[in-house]
Amino acid sequence: MTLIKSISGIRGTFGGNPGSNLTPVDIVECTAAYAQIIMEKDVPKRVVVGRDGRMTGEIVNALVVSTLMSMGLDVVDLDFSTTPTVEIAVTEENAGAGIILTASHNPKEWNALKFLNEKGEFISPEVGEKVLDYIEVKKAQFAKLEDIGSYEKNEEYISIHIDKILELPYINAESIKERKFKVVVDCINSTGFISIIPLLKTLGCEVIAINADMTGDFAHNPEPLPEHLVELSNRVVSENADMGISVDPDVDRLAFVNEDGTMFGEEYTIVAVADYILSKKPGNTVSNLSSSRALKDITDRYNGKYFPSKVGEVNVVNKMKEVNAIFGGEGNGGVILPDLHYGRDSLVGVVLVLALLVERGISLKELKSTYPEYVISKNKIQLSDNASPEEILDKLVDKYRDEKINTEDGLKIDFVDGWVQLRKSNTEPIMRVYAESSSEEKANEFAHAIIDDVKKIIG
Repeated sequence: MTLIKSISGIRGTFGGNPGSNLTPVDIVECTAAYAQIIMEKDVPKRVVVGRDGRMTGEIVNALVVSTLMSMGLDVVDLDFSTTPTVEIAVTEENAGAGIILTASHNPKEWNALKFLNEKGEFISPEVGEKVLDYIEVKKAQFAKLEDIGSYEKNEEYISIHIDKILELPYINAESIKERKFKVVVDCINSTGFISIIPLLKTLGCEVIAINADMTGDFAHNPEPLPEHLVELSNRVVSENADMGISVDPDVDRLAFVNEDGTMFGEEYTIVAVADYILSKKPGNTVSNLSSSRALKDITDRYNGKYFPSKVGEVNVVNKMKEVNAIFGGEGNGGVILPDLHYGRDSLVGVVLVLALLVERGISLKELKSTYPEYVISKNKIQLSDNASPEEILDKLVDKYRDEKINTEDGLKIDFVDGWVQLRKSNTEPIMRVYAESSSEEKANEFAHAIIDDVKKIIG
């Protein structure tokens, strides 16, 4: 059983002992801590809450909503929703904050509280530290009877979200409808069913939904990786569909399957979307340091400038604002379009990829063939208690000082024909080693060379 309290929120496996797992006690404590910060800020005392389809969602939702009201905050409850929908609703409702109840791609026994600020964006590390301080040291102050907050339920926001996407100036919904795409969607028994499916039907697609019961009893590992998408891949082929679409339980990660059942590649989701956006309005792009080099290549093609950021959505968003990027994202299929909102959004990603296919008059697999071919190798090194990640990185910086080096987030070494990144995990005694090159063999070669270096350092 696990409980992780961090600057971005609280997550863990449900049940067990308070303080060691995600229990009702911990949920109330963490919600009250963030509510106290909202009460102290100069923002509307109104909070939007939404949840994915997890089996514990109803219990967690009731605890969170009751705690917020008990702290004197008004609540707008979206009930079943998606992470990007909650983000949009915060600003639409003129709320002071939002809370998303989702453990993202983690298995069904997990749940989490993710905190949004008044802009509908994830809270800063500084605010996160204040939340932790209220949990561990200070204590929240609950409201008196006459100051208890109000409650309202609003289940219309997915429709509002879809409408806002289709109002984007570079989206021609009618041309997409004319293409009559046939699409298989893996809803992972969560809220992809109430968001991606109606979106596609609005765009005139023939939709075949699998794992669409929305029970929260995930049909497979919910992370949209190739090894988990075998059923989707087979169904795309058997249905003679134009593509397959997979999202994670809270619908902020997006992966496509080509018409022949092969993987389009989660890393290439943001590449395809950037290709479309940059063709309409040239500018800068951002992705995190662990994402594919392909985004930089596409940005260069349109004479824009690419910027890397530290891993984490809040870091990508901050860098996007800093460099005035028109598009950004994360290589795990996270599309961030500032014209809509500063958050990863699978719904807008779907529409933009469909728009690109219509404009080019090609299939998904043909589109993939127009992009540089890269392969990422993902590895990890177990660290002993006495190993020093800082010492490891310092020695590698010295060894590779003649290469292009970035130490903003661990260590990234850029070679002519690939790159390697090492990062210490925040939750496990490991170092992650990611490498990318033009082939799996070359990517593995880069990764294993660095792993060998680390093993020599730690003895």
